[in-house]
Amino acid sequence: MLVLPDQVVMGGIEVQGDRITRLWTGDEKPGGAIDFEGDFLLPGLIELHTDNLEKHLLPRAGAAWPALPAMLAHDAQLLAAGITTVLEALALGDLEEDGGRLDTLRNALAALDEAREHKLLRSEHYLHLRCELSWPGLLDRVEPLMTRKDLRLLSVMDHTPGQRQYHDVRQYRTYYSRSGITWSDEEFTAVLEERRAQQGLLREVQLAGVMQLAHRHSLLVASHDDTDVAHVDEAVAVGARICEFPTTLAAAHAARERGLHIVAGASNLVRGGSHAGNVAAILLARAGCLDILSSDYMPTSLLQGAFILHQQAAWPLPEAMATVTATPAAVLGFDDRGRLDSGLRADLLRVRMHRSQPVVRSAWVAGVQRL
Repeated sequence: MLVLPDQVVMGGIEVQGDRITRLWTGDEKPGGAIDFEGDFLLPGLIELHTDNLEKHLLPRAGAAWPALPAMLAHDAQLLAAGITTVLEALALGDLEEDGGRLDTLRNALAALDEAREHKLLRSEHYLHLRCELSWPGLLDRVEPLMTRKDLRLLSVMDHTPGQRQYHDVRQYRTYYSRSGITWSDEEFTAVLEERRAQQGLLREVQLAGVMQLAHRHSLLVASHDDTDVAHVDEAVAVGARICEFPTTLAAAHAARERGLHIVAGASNLVRGGSHAGNVAAILLARAGCLDILSSDYMPTSLLQGAFILHQQAAWPLPEAMATVTATPAAVLGFDDRGRLDSGLRADLLRVRMHRSQPVVRSAWVAGVQRL
């Protein structure tokens, strides 16, 4: 079954080299063709924000893993989830971890470059730099990375406790406790005061600096964790085109009205709600405030999330699949993938349904079977 941009039909495709050269509908079976036995044939999935690599680089608190094998394990997991094009969402700064994420960034970039040079990767990897606006030193760290040819997206975020994702400061305290950072009540009160003062000094200056760099290098920018209309208006004013993980339906409606592309969490869909108490992605889908899905921290959620849109939000399957294929491709400027069509890259998935669960059985990247 071919999942085309506007319909699901019986048919097949022909591939030569790295391209789709012919597509047909009906029950034609040329000699030598692979019979999918009723399985779906889909375009490869496109992921614009995953921090899954961090789990491989630091599988347990305090237990760093060598970067190259971590990268290869991450890459294999992505392909097994059906992701053939990925933007690695790497953090520039962390408000609490004393440079730990900077080490992660350096190691990840070195491993990515080595793996790409030696053709060790299965999926195609690009960069998404997550710019922590209230973190000291952001501009000095981000500017040298602007000329990387694999950089596709910047996101501007602010994890200062008391707003956006951490409007409930207890969530902030809980999050960092998982990595071994604990505070007494008195210490936490002091941390809150310090982080808010830091935000006041740095955020606006660094937002302006990041946006200058983005415009200079013609980079796409996303806002992150918008909670209210003011957040969305700021994103529009500085030139962001993507609203990434809005935390409320009001923010999502504002983003829709202002023409931003709205990204929601596929993991949120699979779990049936946000792990942080934010708006449920299924509500965004039903309200028409969802354009793109991102697996965020769980790669397998991306394909399953698209099918949940079809099964639970009553989206036609081609429209649901576009949230993980054609739409992110178009937004990110990949005009050679994301759809089944002649002349496009042969990034392909064979997917079988087990009850309501999609299972990736085979994957091709640029015409080469990798799974």
